[in-house]
Amino acid sequence: MNTKKQKPKAIVVGGSIAGESCAKALISADWDVVVIEKTSGPPTQNATGAGLGLDPLAQKIVQSWLHEPELYNNTLPVTITENLATDGEKKISWVIGREEGAKYLTAYWADLHGLIYNTLPPEIFLWDKLTVKVRAKDLDTNEIIEIVGDLLVGADGILSSIRQSILPDFKLRYTGYCAWRGVFNFSENDSETILGIRKSYPDIGKCLYTNIGSGSHIIVTELKKEKFNWVWYVNQPEPELKGNTTSVKVSSDMIEELHQRAEQVWLPELSRLIKETRDPFLNAIYDCDPLEKIIWDRVVLTGDAAHPTTPHSARSTNMAIIDAAVLGKCLEKWGPDHLYSALEEYQSIRKPVTSAQVLHSRRLGQMKQGLSIPGRERPFDPKTASLEDSEFILNKNVPLFDVVPPILDSIFRSA
Repeated sequence: MNTKKQKPKAIVVGGSIAGESCAKALISADWDVVVIEKTSGPPTQNATGAGLGLDPLAQKIVQSWLHEPELYNNTLPVTITENLATDGEKKISWVIGREEGAKYLTAYWADLHGLIYNTLPPEIFLWDKLTVKVRAKDLDTNEIIEIVGDLLVGADGILSSIRQSILPDFKLRYTGYCAWRGVFNFSENDSETILGIRKSYPDIGKCLYTNIGSGSHIIVTELKKEKFNWVWYVNQPEPELKGNTTSVKVSSDMIEELHQRAEQVWLPELSRLIKETRDPFLNAIYDCDPLEKIIWDRVVLTGDAAHPTTPHSARSTNMAIIDAAVLGKCLEKWGPDHLYSALEEYQSIRKPVTSAQVLHSRRLGQMKQGLSIPGRERPFDPKTASLEDSEFILNKNVPLFDVVPPILDSIFRSA
């Protein structure tokens, strides 16, 4: 009698971009997948993701999951990155580094999440579940749901419960600064603000601008659908966080203080953009030294769960997507009977790359924030930046940025 062999099953913890990317990659590798997420539904309208940049490899991977025009209909190409030194007292800025020929796509977090989510069967998602290993607790009924699987994938972000259960003594490293983030929808706002931004940043729409002041920096870029995205990094003591989040509760007094500081630190056009942005939000920024390993028996970590990183090299989402694709291809190559070999290969491919990129991003953040750096005589000052420093902070110097793992060659060449 002809019996069909049962597919192996993976339990993915985390329903954000890292988790849904794993689901997509593993389904493509002929695995059954269930995704467990603590939020109550698809987070496609969650503004806290703001803007992000997709690198060429991540673009190819996502495009291989979508219908042809979808990714490009929801993103803007960035071909230039420019670093500006800003003197807040004199209200002047000047270019200290410019890079042309970049190949990023800027996207709104919710748009990218929605594109990937809509390619997946909705029934694989279990929402509103609090996860510990492979036991899921319904937050409404307190019912414990037992899920049997062949593989547990921890894709549950920088505060990963899966990682913490394996490494109970693990602690994140607070960087010394937080990030204010905002998305300005200019389809419904004063044209004077828009004209001011376009005058100050003439290549906005195809350029990612980084303004570096004294002990602070801010990124400004345009997103699809008439949005400007900004991220302002501010040195401060570690805030008190409540719940399983790196988001800081924001008060009207804090926003007022932010607006006053913007007037002091940045040019008037940028200050006005910040002041007219609705509902800015604040995240504490953390990372950690590279983990010794990211696989244990039948457990594997991906994305920020595997390598918490600062945002300065635009690596977080990109690393998560590439992690997922490599994991899927390794599982497909080795088959379910050789799971450990597949996980070992995944770790051997991804860990050297992500470790180097996390440490590079850390140094970038320390430099741009004017913080002390081991082995460096004095903090970076954009007003007196050397050619060597100005070169170092260019995006092209992200280590192993152009490396395409051979296991992904088929995706990179065909998409």
